[in-house]
Amino acid sequence: MNSSAWRVVLAGLVLVLGAAAAPATVLTFDDVTTSTYAEIPDGYGGFDWGSFGVVDPVAYPAVPSGYYNGIVSPTYVALNPYGTPADLWVAAPERFDFNGAYLTGAWNDGLSVRVQGYRTGTLVYDETVITGAYAPTWFQFDFLDVDRLLFTSFGGADAGFGIGSGEHFAMDNFTFNEAVAVPEPLTVAGLALGLGALGTYLRRRK
Repeated sequence: MNSSAWRVVLAGLVLVLGAAAAPATVLTFDDVTTSTYAEIPDGYGGFDWGSFGVVDPVAYPAVPSGYYNGIVSPTYVALNPYGTPADLWVAAPERFDFNGAYLTGAWNDGLSVRVQGYRTGTLVYDETVITGAYAPTWFQFDFLDVDRLLFTSFGGADAGFGIGSGEHFAMDNFTFNEAVAVPEPLTVAGLALGLGALGTYLRRRK
């Protein structure tokens, strides 16, 4: 088998294996600000953010809440500060895979969080999970090839913290992958030719 065919085969295998092994990105929200509270700025993690903030619950030791209970990677968590829907998105043609996140009810135990995934304006995923207020829960979503997520929280019962109230949630360790681009047709064709050459070589050796 000539060296050119081997190079095509190896390049194709690197492309495929590299795509499959692309590591996930985890947003811990600990690098957004050094203040106790701030809105998440556009560009953080590669996203634009709507109605999302971050808070450092450790700075309020006398305030029991699901924010403090929801800490996974110290010390900040994301939140919907007004208890209203919050979203994040990437600009076209970018897309991403949403793997999952830790979610906690800030004031209500049994708070429902509805997460919707969109692709070019079309709703393609819609899942509602039930959170606790006393510990974070990991939820695996596996929304593939989306460009926007909308989080809407509702329901639950007062957790009895005696400080605040509302349908707010805490989120930590938001985990995602950049969507893997489909190989160019010429790349696929080259890989096919290389594999064909490899098959011919192996048959001749037999």
